[in-house]
Amino acid sequence: MNQLDPTDLKILLAMIRDPRIQIGELSESLGIARNTAQTRVRRLLRAGVLRPGGREVDLEAVGYDVVAFVTIEVSHRELDGVVAALRLIPQVLEVHEISGRGDVWCRVVATDTHNLQSSLRQVLRIKGVIRTETVLALHTHIPYRTEPLISGLAKASNT
Repeated sequence: MNQLDPTDLKILLAMIRDPRIQIGELSESLGIARNTAQTRVRRLLRAGVLRPGGREVDLEAVGYDVVAFVTIEVSHRELDGVVAALRLIPQVLEVHEISGRGDVWCRVVATDTHNLQSSLRQVLRIKGVIRTETVLALHTHIPYRTEPLISGLAKASNT
């Protein structure tokens, strides 16, 4: 999808903040007609901005097509501060404390390599960050999923 206008962005934000929001509530909260809200949501689904099911945004479809995995080594006394600072960087999607090489693992998205470099520099400026290692994702073969796990639980509970 080429351009998301302010109404599209407000719809996406409302759906992210409340995945169970109904079209009527969405239209009322945004001050737009119900038909407008329904039409916009359908258009976002057709364009691939909203993934099937309609509640998860495909970041690549809105311009964040660079994905990187960043391993961060931190001074352990500063771990809480590092995590708090990472939370303030919008491009950081998730943060995990890990075992093995490094202390913290992050998934970061960017619009291009310059945007990624800017985000990585922000990370390196955080007090307590010793060093980082960045790996770029070239292609997603299996996106985040939970259906196989829940299907397995459902099968096990029926036996």
